[in-house]
Amino acid sequence: MARPHALPALRGGLTALAAAVLFGISTPLVQRFGAGIGSFTTAALLYAGAALVGAVLRRPVEREARVRGGDAHRLFLMAVFGAAIGPVALAWGLQHTSGTSASLMLTLEAVFTALLARLCYHETLDRRTMLALSLLTLGGMLLVLDGAQSGRNQVVGLLAVAAATLAWGIDNTLSRALAERDPGQVVMFKGAVGALATATLALLFGEPVPGVAAGLALLAIGATGYGLSLRFYLLAQRAFGAARTGSVFAFAPFVGALLAYGLGERGGSSWMLWGGGLMILGIILHGIERHSHEHAHEPLEHEHAHSHDDGHHGHTHEPMPRSPHSHAHTHMPIRHVHAHVPDDHHSHRH
Repeated sequence: MARPHALPALRGGLTALAAAVLFGISTPLVQRFGAGIGSFTTAALLYAGAALVGAVLRRPVEREARVRGGDAHRLFLMAVFGAAIGPVALAWGLQHTSGTSASLMLTLEAVFTALLARLCYHETLDRRTMLALSLLTLGGMLLVLDGAQSGRNQVVGLLAVAAATLAWGIDNTLSRALAERDPGQVVMFKGAVGALATATLALLFGEPVPGVAAGLALLAIGATGYGLSLRFYLLAQRAFGAARTGSVFAFAPFVGALLAYGLGERGGSSWMLWGGGLMILGIILHGIERHSHEHAHEPLEHEHAHSHDDGHHGHTHEPMPRSPHSHAHTHMPIRHVHAHVPDDHHSHRH
């Protein structure tokens, strides 16, 4: 039988890092091209772009499991929290605080995601991981103090960004159950529902129609920073769980902060430096975890994209496929020892 991969988190970590870079770049760009545009309109354009890229990146039915009718309620909630509340709160917050502070504040998404993953999926959080989450939280508090030095509006803007991270943390937790579905389909449906909802609200609140250049820019930002980023995020969740994906994704704010600095923003103070430093330390601690012990797999029947070289898919085909493929399959009980992460095959309690 094939042996489990020695570094189960490597692929997931690199995929989550790609998602982080794409989303991190989007934050200061949304602030620049969304200036003077309503929050609902901004969110609608971002998720319309995400829906378009999701439609283009759908995979053949034999390669990925399809989205099912029973997933509709979860997709709807993902759209509400992730494609409506989250980006609207972020767009509003970006208009009332600096792009650097807002980008760093987004690190709190990792905290909410990890705590909710522990609560909903019983993902392991050891003492080192809890220390990392504490440092991320403390860093966020220092950013709020930095905002307080700049006036009440800065604090309100940062709190709006924090609300966006909570909404996205809920979205990330909901999306964990759909990580085994075709990520292109998930992105397409979530983006379409989110764009429709926020566009309707933009019309109801009488927000002005943006110019062609700004509208196309926000569509492009949505396609890469929201659509392609979400696709990578779902693939990372598939590889090593919600909490760890959120931890690696916490690099996104620093990418955004660096880009904001490169675009000429020079705001902030020593509070911001200390807050950013604590957050970086928290991310490092959160990313060096290694987890290995003897564990048992119960009988399981499900459908998802898989290959036959990971030690968990020993069923046979005639002929045997050489590339990842998707179909309903059954796992027989097994007990073994190897390094693992809380993916779909390692949801056991500790």
